[in-house]
Amino acid sequence: MRIRMLHAAAAVAALLAGPALASAQHTAKQDTAKEKTPMKTIAQVAIDAGNFSTLVAALKAAGLVETLQGAGPFTVFAPTDAAFAKLPAGTLDALLADREKLTAILTYHVVSGKVMAGDILKSNGARPATVNGQPLDVVVRGGKVYVNGAEVVGADVGASNGVIHVIDTVLLPKPAPMPAGR
Repeated sequence: MRIRMLHAAAAVAALLAGPALASAQHTAKQDTAKEKTPMKTIAQVAIDAGNFSTLVAALKAAGLVETLQGAGPFTVFAPTDAAFAKLPAGTLDALLADREKLTAILTYHVVSGKVMAGDILKSNGARPATVNGQPLDVVVRGGKVYVNGAEVVGADVGASNGVIHVIDTVLLPKPAPMPAGR
């Protein structure tokens, strides 16, 4: 009698599990299909986002769009259009006319490797070297992350070749020291 009850319970369990198993298999197929769909690069994410049009125009002017479509991985601290609007009048136009200076500023927003916000929070800040060669001062205050004083207002925007952290201010590297005797 006990064996018959176990067989009946197993049969009921199998009947109940059938639809769940089919559903799980369907979900697994959907997940696999999603994984095969290539994620956009950092440049493509910035172009599609709609709030980085000034950054994208600057990247194009500096010839860096192709770089941010490369393999990476990169971590980009991306200023929004509102961040660029904070620059003094005429600054952006002057930068767009000076490719060397523009490139130095844009590469100051990029760190090699993929640095997630959680990594920064765990380490309570960092001083990563940028592609420009100068370090950034990343600090955590009051649970918020700041990069050279610019607040990270959006973190961990994923891309196939790295990650974007949205910042509210354009980062300006320190000017190169003047050689002695000038």
